[in-house]
Amino acid sequence: MGWHAVDWRIRGAALACLLLSTGFATGCAPESRAASDSPPATARPSAPAAHPSGDAAGAQAATEAAYRKWGVKPLAAPPSPPSPKPAGRQTAGGEVPVISEIPTQEKIVFLTFDDGAEKDPEFVTMMRELKIPFTMFLTDSAIRTDYGYFKQLQGLGDGVQNHTLTHPNLPTLGAEAQRQEICGQQEKLKDRYGTAPRLFRPPYGNWNENTRAAAATCGIEAIVLWRESMQIKNMQYQRGDKKLHPGDIILAHFRGPSELKGTSITEMTTNLLRHIQEQGFTVARLEDYL
Repeated sequence: MGWHAVDWRIRGAALACLLLSTGFATGCAPESRAASDSPPATARPSAPAAHPSGDAAGAQAATEAAYRKWGVKPLAAPPSPPSPKPAGRQTAGGEVPVISEIPTQEKIVFLTFDDGAEKDPEFVTMMRELKIPFTMFLTDSAIRTDYGYFKQLQGLGDGVQNHTLTHPNLPTLGAEAQRQEICGQQEKLKDRYGTAPRLFRPPYGNWNENTRAAAATCGIEAIVLWRESMQIKNMQYQRGDKKLHPGDIILAHFRGPSELKGTSITEMTTNLLRHIQEQGFTVARLEDYL
């Protein structure tokens, strides 16, 4: 091979390197831009991004463990509440509605606990761990020894509603006395718990038109009764089929062993939740529907 041939090959190689260098800068640019469309390594989801699902799994495991602790099978999560709310509208004549169930096709029921005589700290623990929503209808004469107990339950998201000052049989009272019982408790509960109740339950479920008129003047939006009431181990049903129905409101009480024949409020609540689970229902929050 002659010198000129070698020289040409050297020159050609140098030119090829130059072209390769410039070609790489331009010809590879599209590939480089495509790569830049993906987040750089530091911007991509890293290990901490998996925490929400991990946290959710951990929370679910904790809830399942809590159900086992309290001897109950896990209830299904309630459906998202409807908008607008399906109940609580005033009647055509402007009266406060009287409600025993919520119109719905979902297999949900609503738990309510009345009075407030029993203040078992284990019940607070149970509700915190199981995350069961319920509504409290409180009477001042029953709760005044420990307002803070019910503040703890309110802090879990459970609603505080009106059950009169002294738990009288309202139809035996005149219109003004009924108004004092309802409005007086509105003021007490607003002072202790921050907001005036929207809902009212008459003691014993007894009411008359004076009750309804008094409730309206006190700012009450609905009078809430019930379809089932929980005793110690079993429920009392108003319907002949002795079954839960979608939207039923269930009555229970803050009662202790002295009123429950040695049974605690947590044991009674366990029995209640078993009845609900066995019939294929779950529990929703009353205030989301009313």
